[in-house]
Parts: sequence; C-alpha cells; structure tokens
Amino acid sequence: MAHSAISQVSVAVPLQTDSSFRRSTFKATSLTFSDKSCISMPSIDLKATRSRSQYIVCMSVQHASKAKVSVSPLSLEDAKEPPLNIYKPKEPYTATIVSVDRIVGPKAPGETCHIVIDHDGNLPYWEGQSYGVIPPGENPKKPGSPHNVRLYSIASTRYGDSFDGKTASLCVRRAVYYDPETGKEDPSKNGVCSNFLCNAKPGDKVKITGPSGKIMLLPENNPNATHIMIGTGTGVAPFRGYLRRMFMESVPMKFNGLAWLFLGVANTDSLLYDDEFTKYLNDYPGNFRYDRALSREQKNNKGGKMYVQDKIEEYSDEIFKLLDEGAHIYFCGLKGMMPGIQDTLKRVAEERGESWEQKLSQLKKNKQWHVEVY
Repeated sequence: MAHSAISQVSVAVPLQTDSSFRRSTFKATSLTFSDKSCISMPSIDLKATRSRSQYIVCMSVQHASKAKVSVSPLSLEDAKEPPLNIYKPKEPYTATIVSVDRIVGPKAPGETCHIVIDHDGNLPYWEGQSYGVIPPGENPKKPGSPHNVRLYSIASTRYGDSFDGKTASLCVRRAVYYDPETGKEDPSKNGVCSNFLCNAKPGDKVKITGPSGKIMLLPENNPNATHIMIGTGTGVAPFRGYLRRMFMESVPMKFNGLAWLFLGVANTDSLLYDDEFTKYLNDYPGNFRYDRALSREQKNNKGGKMYVQDKIEEYSDEIFKLLDEGAHIYFCGLKGMMPGIQDTLKRVAEERGESWEQKLSQLKKNKQWHVEVY
C-alpha cells in the first residue's frame, strides 16, 4: 500500500512536560513509521513507562497518532465468506492450551477464565463466531460415546491475542452446582466442559470443532456504521473481538463509526476486560462509548437493581434514533437476559407511539438485529 508522505519525528520529552502533548507513549524500541501509526507493537504497561526519566514520543507534523498493533498474516482478510465447520464433532481438531487466567476479582460471584488456545492457523475464524469444545471422557447418557459439543463465543479477533493468526481465546465461566439443601458444592453436577477448560494447564490438549455461526458476524461494508453491543457476563466475548479489530489492530478496515458497549455484571470485581475497554474510551472518545450495569452495586431509576435493560431504558431515545438511522444492535449472554430487554424496548416503543413488533420486524429485515444467547 502506498503511504502518504508525512514527516514524522521521534523526540524525547522530559517527564514534567508530559501533560502538554496529546500522544501515545512507548519504550524506545522497534519504531517503524507509516501514515497512520508510528509503531507496530503490542500495548504496554504505561505505569512502568512513566517511571523512566523521559518518554519516547512519536509525533507526526499533522498530529500525534495512536499506534495500532501489526497483525499477520493479512491473507486472513482475503476470504469473501466466513469459514464454517472446518472440523466436525466426529473428527475434531486437537489444539493446545496456551494459558488459562482468572480474570475476575475476589468479590466476583463465581470464577471466569480467559483461555488462549493454539490452533496453529488450522482453525481460522471471523469475529463473532464460536468454537465447539468436546471435553475428555465419555458421555454418561451414552456410554462409550464422547461428551456433547459445548459452544463458546470466541473472544479474540481472527489474529488471536498473539496477533499471528494462530490462537483463539475463550471467555469461560466455571459452572458450579451447589446443593440447595446443604449449600455445599456437588462436583458430580458441575459443568463438565467449563471445569475442564478452567482447570486446564498450558500444554494440555483440547478437541475443537467449528467455527460456527453467522448471525453475530461484524458487518464491515460501512466503516462509519454504529454498532450497539449489549452483553451480560461472558456474553461480552464477541464484543471484545469486535473492539480489538476496531481499535487495537492495524487492519484494512479503518473503523470511523460509533461502537457502544453495554455490559451487565454483578459487581466491579466481575467486570471483564475492563482495562481494554477503558483504554479505548480514553483513546477514541469520539468512536467508543462504554456503559456498565452493576446489579449488586448500582440502583436503577426506580430504586431496584441495575440491569442492562435499565441502562438501555436510560438511553432509549438515543438508541431508537440510532436504530432508525441504521445502527446494528447485538445481544449476547444468557437467554434469560432477553425477556427483560424485549419488555423494556416494547415499553419504550409504545411510549414513543410506535409498534415494537413492526419495528423489530423491520430491524430483522434490514439485518440490524443480531442475537446469540445460550
């Protein structure tokens, strides 16, 4: 690709003058120059950088631009159709666990893990798709047969967290069963697949099927489009992939629209990928909005617990206006989230003198309505 001729310089700026510049900061290594970004490297811990006596600041004569991460292979952009069911349940792909990390705080109810899986480039996918996982062991309902496939929304872009197209990430909540009478955990009724994944160690093998799904694919034909994302808990997974593609990676799609994320969890300790989302908010305030609904910490307008549907109601006029202008709206999470959201949207529509049934029918017809619940 031809690059525009923009003069760029690297300058060392004394620490005490850092507030006078709008810029991205990095360690003084591997600077590469281009028209849109000054360097190509993963994001780093700015706290560590600030302990240095000076910053390295990459600036353009026109403006200081935000660095995006280089990804490869860019041939992953070439396919016109999404990959579908490359590996099927009878012949799954054997991938390798790279890492398993707990990503919630001590006060979160339950445990959620971020799991990176190495597929060595053999199981490509697009943002918004899912992998199937077959846990080891046999199906107790069908002795001699493997367990059923469990579907998990992929939480990374097609390039993976290592940006090389060889890994995929899953966001998995450990399913634990507590006996209602004794209050004690009953391991025999715990979720087989979620516990297998959350207990996995680097190097462990995992059987994968897929990728599957087309309903949650991110439409990229209009880089100026609005995307409203509503997720509860691990339902944030596909949205993490969308947002990394929009704001973190140096990819052909140059997003210049609005991405608006509503995330519903129990409390602050339960927030998932909050640091990533907060960084986008700081770096791209004109293109990203982020609203959290913390049911155990916040109150809605009526004094009850704050759920995502309450946040939607709070911004309903704006959301309906954006939908009328062609915005895409996505829902991902437990299926129990949808009745409350649908009731809220119906009530708001009626208050506006509109028929929600007609509006929903039109949104589906226009392919603006995307739902994946489990």
